Amino acid sequence: MFSNWRQEKATVALVDEAVALSAKLEGAKPHIVDSHAAHAQFWASFHLSNGLDLYDMINWKAAAVTRFATGAATKIAALRKQRAYDSSDGLAIWLHTARAITEPRIAPAVRDIWRQILATGPNSDAMANDLLQDAGLPLNDGRRLPKGFEGEG
Repeated sequence: MFSNWRQEKATVALVDEAVALSAKLEGAKPHIVDSHAAHAQFWASFHLSNGLDLYDMINWKAAAVTRFATGAATKIAALRKQRAYDSSDGLAIWLHTARAITEPRIAPAVRDIWRQILATGPNSDAMANDLLQDAGLPLNDGRRLPKGFEGEG
């Protein structure tokens, strides 16, 4: 019983984190949302260059999604320690996406995050292209939804 309570509390905390990011984006100035979108594109291309298609994460095995989430959380902590907040924020979008795949209650907030990312203007694509060129990564197809996150919450 205590284990169930603890698991539920942890799940509620993850839902709250995703809702907080969605609310942060909702109230942010356009250049902040553009930065989140650009860095999310960067991380998708970075992982694709290493053989992981983040946009197809819903089709990964559960263990691979969990492994990605654990690695992303560790990388986010390291980036924040280095004060690379923009980059960590872009990766956090993918962390929440992975969590939403493993816990459906997170999905409505993550769909809202992606809705806001897709609504950004051409500046986010230009920023993403600059980030990709600086890292020596190929340009991508621009902003798009990960599979499984279409539709309403």
